[in-house]
Amino acid sequence: MHTKEEKLKAFARLLDIQERLRKECPWDRKQTNESLRPNTIEETFELADALLKNDSKDICKELGDVMEHVIFYSLLGEEKEDFDVADVCNAQSDKLMFRHDFIDWTGWSVTRSDMVVNASGQVVYKDEESSINNTQSSTPNTASQVESTWEQRKQRERDGNTSVLSGVPNSLPSLIKAYRIQDKARNVGFDWEEKEQVWDKVYEELGELKNELKKEDKQRSTEELGDFLFSLINAARLYHLNPDNALEYTNQKFIKRFNYIEETAKAKGVTIKDLTLAEMDELWEQAKAVNK
Repeated sequence: MHTKEEKLKAFARLLDIQERLRKECPWDRKQTNESLRPNTIEETFELADALLKNDSKDICKELGDVMEHVIFYSLLGEEKEDFDVADVCNAQSDKLMFRHDFIDWTGWSVTRSDMVVNASGQVVYKDEESSINNTQSSTPNTASQVESTWEQRKQRERDGNTSVLSGVPNSLPSLIKAYRIQDKARNVGFDWEEKEQVWDKVYEELGELKNELKKEDKQRSTEELGDFLFSLINAARLYHLNPDNALEYTNQKFIKRFNYIEETAKAKGVTIKDLTLAEMDELWEQAKAVNK
């Protein structure tokens, strides 16, 4: 692995290259926040795919693409004299130090003018320094405790989110958004006392969905389907399962098995449409044995 100096040199090299491209490449010169946004979304999903496959080489490549976008947006901010990449890094560093109040930051510095490292090594607002008890927060022993503390500290940020759920981006895919909403609510104590209790809610929502489906009321059925999916995602969260990953694994599994049916049909000189349902079911079972 590389030394700190080598890592900084590599980052500076990428920054220099992106700055030159912004000046000399016709495509880079014409880009704006708006024009880059779709590409950024695509690159983020490509990284997500690589992470799901746990492909280290691909993860490294896609991280580079995402990092390029971070630098590009920072250059656009610098051109408008709003912020530069140093502001981005410093703001993130200050935020991380502020939210991890159980770590002793004595000897470290913050860049925000309204913050200071107090006598206990905590990052606090200057006007609160004397009112905050100068004792180190107890060190959390679990990741869940860290998340809970994180949400509490976030609520104290003066330029941060105005409410617990305001930090969930509206543009998130619905499944991921539901998980994040529930997780943020959990971090402030709004959750089931015992995880097993969630199943009563799941069965209740399933029953309500079935009732509306019998009535053939599309709007009400849609609403109840949403409630049922929300409760199922809640159950996954309580059992520490990622529903988005789980669904994507199933998507990929279905694709492999369905492709097997299609490829087998082609090998026999027919199309998949020529197969009967019974024949497709038989090939599906074969595919399950091949692609477990």
